[in-house]
Amino acid sequence: MKIELEPIGFVKNSRKEPIDDNWYQIISDIELADNIPTEAFNNISDFSHLEIIFYFDQVKSNNIVFSGHPRGNKNYPNVGIFGQRKKDRPNQIGLTTVELLKWEERKITVKYLDAIDGTPILDIKPVFKEFQVKNNITQPDWVEDLMKNYW
Repeated sequence: MKIELEPIGFVKNSRKEPIDDNWYQIISDIELADNIPTEAFNNISDFSHLEIIFYFDQVKSNNIVFSGHPRGNKNYPNVGIFGQRKKDRPNQIGLTTVELLKWEERKITVKYLDAIDGTPILDIKPVFKEFQVKNNITQPDWVEDLMKNYW
């Protein structure tokens, strides 16, 4: 089976390279693709947060991995790709929850999007609190260390 997707928009920001840390200061615009009508953003400003699904278009197919030490750090365990958020994924799909700062016509401005300039956006969904986790989130200790400089 082959799945074909078309971007609904593109990221515009100052981050030109896929660097892992220091995303806190990056503010991104997402501009709709020409074939998506402006009304697709109607009432989006009623929401404080959005889920952004994007395509890691700069990941080379020979870089895709199925397990490894996160960020190549041997102090972290050898983890399967589905137990980490590495960009070198089998389908090169990224997902991030962002804070919506502003909506203007065909563009939204967001914070906490860890996608570089030009990244194709596949979908945008509002965050409903009813879809959020119902219990406490658990994770291994290495994740907190890995993420200490991310945001």
